[in-house]
Amino acid sequence: MSHVVSSLDQPSNYKDSQTRIDRQKQNDLLSKSTTLYIGNLSFYTTEEQIYEVFAKCASPEDGGGIKRIIMGLDRNTRTPCGFCFVEFYTHAEALASMRYVSGTKLDERIIRCDLDLGYKEGRQFGRGKSGGQVRDEHRQDYDPGRGGWGAQAQRLEIERRREVEERYADAQDGPGAVAGGGGEWKQDENAVAERNLKRGRSPDDEGEGREGQRTKMDDVDAERM
Repeated sequence: MSHVVSSLDQPSNYKDSQTRIDRQKQNDLLSKSTTLYIGNLSFYTTEEQIYEVFAKCASPEDGGGIKRIIMGLDRNTRTPCGFCFVEFYTHAEALASMRYVSGTKLDERIIRCDLDLGYKEGRQFGRGKSGGQVRDEHRQDYDPGRGGWGAQAQRLEIERRREVEERYADAQDGPGAVAGGGGEWKQDENAVAERNLKRGRSPDDEGEGREGQRTKMDDVDAERM
């Protein structure tokens, strides 16, 4: 069955495009590597969580343990962007992590582990056009753990909204547009109409009003009695 199921501690065929070595040299270095690349992390996963998970594969009694963890950062915002490097003291610990941690869930995400040639300064930053990882640059699905929509999809949505706003502004200023405002003019027109509906009161009206009021008061006094 060994020829059917591939070993879990074998590195992938990934080759860093910025590495200037051939495939044979790369395989030789990976056979001794103590560094792991961890991918598909949530942007919200902390260094403490990563340490807790990978410390289970460490062997401090054999002189091993986690040497350091380097969090992957967005090149522009300096915030986590979904990957990290874990350095052990021994190659056996790195292989154990590939066997027992890779493919498991962390923050409800299936994380991937791969042997790495070794961390160098600058590799902690995303290589995507927007500062994050390249995979999030072209991603078309919505992933709340990795910033929502992919960077390219977000740019297209921003452009679409800008075009809609520009068309709306042109429609407001173009021919046939419905004029807005006019609040003060409407108030003046209503005031004039109200004055036209009212007519002046004459002295006779005032007299009739007083007599009518006096009659009503007499009726009230009569009812009370």
